[in-house]
Amino acid sequence: MKTLITGIHAVESALKNDPDNIVQVWFAENKKNQRIKELIHHAQKRGLISNSVDFKMLDKLAKTHQHQGVVAEYNAPASYNEDDLLALLESKASDEAESKNGQQSVPLLLVLDGITDPHNLGACLRTAEGAGVIAVIAPKDNAVGLTPAARKVASGAAETVPFVQVTNLVRTIEKLKKLGIWFFGTSDKATGYLYTQNFKVPTAIVMGAEGKGLRRLTEEHCDELIAIPMAGKVSSLNVSVATGVCLYEVVRQRQS
Repeated sequence: MKTLITGIHAVESALKNDPDNIVQVWFAENKKNQRIKELIHHAQKRGLISNSVDFKMLDKLAKTHQHQGVVAEYNAPASYNEDDLLALLESKASDEAESKNGQQSVPLLLVLDGITDPHNLGACLRTAEGAGVIAVIAPKDNAVGLTPAARKVASGAAETVPFVQVTNLVRTIEKLKKLGIWFFGTSDKATGYLYTQNFKVPTAIVMGAEGKGLRRLTEEHCDELIAIPMAGKVSSLNVSVATGVCLYEVVRQRQS
């Protein structure tokens, strides 16, 4: 599926991590700072078509002014599905079993239950990549996919972290539970806090949609419900911020 990638960091990451799927790149003719010059060099080195155009053309292509002077046409690979996810986990388990140093990396997954804002999705993907998440899982219906806006905010993470879209989220959770994954859902119904849980086990952090939170069935299929302590008058955090808080508590525990 052809899509567009906008922004210096996102295009730079795609050129580095997935150049075979980039078709062509457009650059602002009057904005050639050092990073854009490097992008032009990398694009030309890979035999890609590089077009020098004015800002109005870039605005039209990107349908936004927030492109930083660079837009790329990208043949986006199909999103991962449930079978791909299971194969990914099996492959990781096999790699760990063959590890010569005996050190194992405990799986960490992120589940997004109906995120609809592409900026939130992009921010969650970027944080997930930084925290070492091996896959981000989301439902196909009533949720945003990898739009150009999501890819831009993700700053390259959309090309490096598997984004798995599933038809039935509850069914996927049940299958992953049988593989030993523990599901921790964030909810205002939680009786325990994030910081009292043990995340040194194979873990999936489950985040709810903006405003609505987790759907009832998703919540019911979590092993534990957790809450982030709130000291002020605001009752909750933005979902991408909350995702960062939760994922990096997992990272903190596993590094201690």
